[in-house]
Amino acid sequence: MKSETQDTRQHILDTGYQLIAQQGFSNVGLSQLLKHADVPKGSFYHYFQSKEQFGEALIQDYFENYKMRLKARFEDSDLSAYDRLLSYWQCWIDIQAQECSTQRCLVVKLTAEVADLSEMMRVALLDGVESVLGLIADCIEAGIKDGSIAEMDSYRAAEHLYNLWVGASLLCKLTQTQTGLQRVMKTTQTILKKGMDESL
Repeated sequence: MKSETQDTRQHILDTGYQLIAQQGFSNVGLSQLLKHADVPKGSFYHYFQSKEQFGEALIQDYFENYKMRLKARFEDSDLSAYDRLLSYWQCWIDIQAQECSTQRCLVVKLTAEVADLSEMMRVALLDGVESVLGLIADCIEAGIKDGSIAEMDSYRAAEHLYNLWVGASLLCKLTQTQTGLQRVMKTTQTILKKGMDESL
């Protein structure tokens, strides 16, 4: 059972995530966060020394939850590893299509904004991304073993695919269409079925 302290800290993080996913980190002021979370300023500083440390904790919490969901998806024994990966990327398309979705990828939302703003948050984002890349690489490796994915350097492929999807998601915000993501899906299918050299 969680303590009241853990519940309050998590409540602040959950509230902050919803606001930042919609508005960005810089646009969410501390007073706005406290008002939405309905907690006094003293409670915030009890858990976080600064807004920057709060941002770091928010990113770490996001990735912990993200990795748990990703592991569950990648451990679905009813699907081949190839189909597990495609279901993951299809989820990106579905979420990006939702108007004002608070489930949109925090990496896409924050990377450009905080990379130069906060070294602490940049490192937290990088650590989180690298852990996700490891899970994607493991699933690619499983696909190579089950025959659903072509032979390739699994980590290099995971990094390349992730870069494609993050880039396409950023452009999707500009174009207001899913065209780029749909094209990246086709490229992803080609890479997984034919290998890196065939698709580049």
